[in-house]
Amino acid sequence: MQFLHTMLRVGSLQRSIDFYTQVLGMQLLRTSENTEYRYSLAFLGFDGGNPGQAELELTYNWGVDQYEMGTAYGHIALGVSDARAACDRIKAAGGNVTREAGPVKGGSTIIAFVTDPDGYKIELIQRPALAIGQQVADPLRSA
Repeated sequence: MQFLHTMLRVGSLQRSIDFYTQVLGMQLLRTSENTEYRYSLAFLGFDGGNPGQAELELTYNWGVDQYEMGTAYGHIALGVSDARAACDRIKAAGGNVTREAGPVKGGSTIIAFVTDPDGYKIELIQRPALAIGQQVADPLRSA
């Protein structure tokens, strides 16, 4: 098996594409529309997405501009080389940092949280190996 994507329903496809590309640095990989069933899709990711990395599928159901957050959803997580610097870049790009970078409760891993325009939580997890190229490139590193 291979982890392919996570789907989020969004109230405005373009607003969400702008957030994930301009604030978080993802690439828009492909889009599609289904006129019969009245929905649009956008797939985003880092480093070209599948098969190297899982993708984020944004689904816009035409005419639905918001959803209730269920109690089961938690967050998606992104690895970054420096969580504090990533928060600074996200705030400078207009993003909403809801938990500044710092140690996770009861541990030493540095994390932060960002909220997207629909209220979905995104955890940033500091992974120092990203800074030295041992893993994939840091998605939130400034170019």
